[in-house]
Amino acid sequence: MSDSHQDANTAQPRPVFRNIGITQLAQYRLPWPGKVSILHRISGAALFLFLPFILFLFDKSLASEVSFAYFANLMGNPIIQLICLGLIWGFIHHFCAGIRYLFLDLEMGVDKAAANRSAISVMIVSLALTAILGLRLFGVF
Repeated sequence: MSDSHQDANTAQPRPVFRNIGITQLAQYRLPWPGKVSILHRISGAALFLFLPFILFLFDKSLASEVSFAYFANLMGNPIIQLICLGLIWGFIHHFCAGIRYLFLDLEMGVDKAAANRSAISVMIVSLALTAILGLRLFGVF
C-alpha cells in the first residue's frame, strides 16, 4: 500500500458548515465585530428607507409657520419620539461603525483583540451618544 493511499484513508473528514436555522439564533454566540457588522447593515438599510420620509417631513415643516407648529406638536407624541430615537441611534451607530471600517480598510486594528475592542467601543459610544440625544429629545434637559 502506498503512502498517498494510506493518507487518504486516515485523513480527518472535512468540516461541514451549515446555515443556522431561525430557532437556533438564540443560542448562537456572535462575536462583537459580527454584531457591529450586522447592526451597521441594519442601520444603513433603515436610514436609506426612511430618508425620503424624513426629507418630506422636513420640507413640509419648513413650508410655513403653521406647518412647523404642527410638526413641533407632532414631536410631542411618545411614539414619534421613539421612532426618532431609533433613527438617531441608526445614524450614530452607522457613523461610528463606518469610522471603524475606515480604520480596518487602512489595516489598523485588524488583529482579533483590537477588532474586538474597536467593536465594543463602537457599541459603547453609539449607545452613549444616543442616550444623551434621547434625553434631549424627551425634554430632560
